[in-house]
Amino acid sequence: MSAPVSASRVALLVLEDGRIFRGEPFGAIGENLGEAVFTTGMTGYQETLTDPSYHRQIVVQTAPQIGNTGWNDEDDESARVQVAGYVVRDPARRPSSWRSRRALGEVLAEQGVVGVAGVDTRAVVRHLRERGAMRAGVFSGDALAPDGDLVERVLASPRMEGADLYGAVTTAEPYVVAAHGEARFRVAALDVGIKSNTPRMLAARGIEVHVLPADTSIEQIVDLGADGFFVSNGPGDPATADVPVALTRAVLERGIPTFGICFGNQILARALGRGTYKMRYGHRGINIPVVEHATGRVAITSQNHGFAVEGEAGERFDTPFGPAVITHTCPNDGCVEGLAGLDFPAFSVQYHPEAAAGPHDAADLFDRFVDLMAAHPAPRLHAVPGPGAPAPVSDGAAPVSDGAAPVSDGAAPVSDDVAPVHDDAAPGSDSAAPVGDGVEPGPDQAALGTDAPAPEAGPAAGPGRGPAAEPVAAQSHEGTLVPPREPAADRVPDEIEAAVPPEPPLPPEPPLPPEPPLPPEPSLPPHPRPDGDPTIALPQTVHVAASIDETTVLPRVAPAATQHPHTGAAEDVADDPEETGEAGSEEQGGRHRLIEPHDGGEV
Repeated sequence: MSAPVSASRVALLVLEDGRIFRGEPFGAIGENLGEAVFTTGMTGYQETLTDPSYHRQIVVQTAPQIGNTGWNDEDDESARVQVAGYVVRDPARRPSSWRSRRALGEVLAEQGVVGVAGVDTRAVVRHLRERGAMRAGVFSGDALAPDGDLVERVLASPRMEGADLYGAVTTAEPYVVAAHGEARFRVAALDVGIKSNTPRMLAARGIEVHVLPADTSIEQIVDLGADGFFVSNGPGDPATADVPVALTRAVLERGIPTFGICFGNQILARALGRGTYKMRYGHRGINIPVVEHATGRVAITSQNHGFAVEGEAGERFDTPFGPAVITHTCPNDGCVEGLAGLDFPAFSVQYHPEAAAGPHDAADLFDRFVDLMAAHPAPRLHAVPGPGAPAPVSDGAAPVSDGAAPVSDGAAPVSDDVAPVHDDAAPGSDSAAPVGDGVEPGPDQAALGTDAPAPEAGPAAGPGRGPAAEPVAAQSHEGTLVPPREPAADRVPDEIEAAVPPEPPLPPEPPLPPEPPLPPEPSLPPHPRPDGDPTIALPQTVHVAASIDETTVLPRVAPAATQHPHTGAAEDVADDPEETGEAGSEEQGGRHRLIEPHDGGEV
């Protein structure tokens, strides 16, 4: 009879349906409650643990070995570990990576994350797949109690449906991530749980990213002079995100190009009038396929969501801003993975193109966002100064640091780089009219409607352009749009242009000589069948030597008995095939032997 296990070496994962999994403590000792979910990613556990989308969730890791590469200071997706609990099978006893600064268990203990190790995570995953994600708790140390009491504590915890969590992970103050090189665009990124790699991906494309709190108003977005609007990932039920949904609607009304990821996909969908629902166990992993219906392209994606948007593959639907379409779905279950406006500049995806741990199939979505902002410059009406009117305000932003540190309390607000147009001017005066929805269109504005050719769009306004930027449509002091004037230096008199003779055409280039034909590839020798009849060479066969064939897909193998598996020294081989577990190395062919269940050696 085995000795009883000390209570100090026991940790429990308790599910709301009464199922209990026993293991040992890993990380902090105590009690944490949350929703039990599983993730199938075999890499990127540090990104998973620091992803704000996992806030208030107990993550079960399906990969058996966790912590092999330790913990470094570069891969965090937020300022702290976000999960409520962590359940693993076999944590590494010692990390092995040149980037590691400390062990995974140390980080969990420092940040109060209760973990359970030594659990059969395969059984946990199978249970959650059959029963669905559910409330759970992790308990160890003094938090241990009779099983029935622990189940009652779990049942008393709140459900994920109706959970308003994005406010717990948003930034308290706005901050700026500077563009790499010259800034091409300025983007207002709404932080409802943003990952650190997202601003980095945008900045790498010449975008100055202003990360803003979740309660940002539309006036702040307009005052910022943003060329685009980004909605991040985040935790909780999207049905509770009424404030971000209202802000997204206001952004769409002003025609600002919009891009959403994960939680942002659900927020955009709600702004367009679609509903959301709770999935059975969600999508959490780094090998989930997604089909783009316009091209048929399949991307392998990183995902982490337990809620989804209502809709069907390729479905078109009406919105207050024009028609929209479901652009992406998951072939595994038909879940909506993306949508886009057809007549307005907005799109979103449910998966993570910014996934630092990979895969990177969808990283081009950030380039599509750049193209969207270039094709749809955000409406920006600058005042034409009249007599006594204030001097025009430059579009240049105040210099920002390369770091992503929050703006200090003593610093000027981010939006102060653009002076607001005041509404207190007397009617009929020469001062600039207020810019906004209250401006009545004048006759010149009507002349720029759909029947008139639109002025050629120059580079989108934003920091780093200076006076070299092309002129944009301006608003006169009478409230009408004025087309930009062409610079006088660019106009050539007609008589001078007519006097210049046309350039002679260039001579045609001589044709290139034809390339010599490639020599024919040698044909592979026939692959003999056991009965002696020759057949064509099998595609999975690689010919290493005349007498040795090896296949690219083999069962588990080990060195032949005639060679020591570690030193390479020759060893005696038993004459009895029964003893060696093989029918003779000569008959097996090649340098490997099959490992049978009765082999005594360690593989």
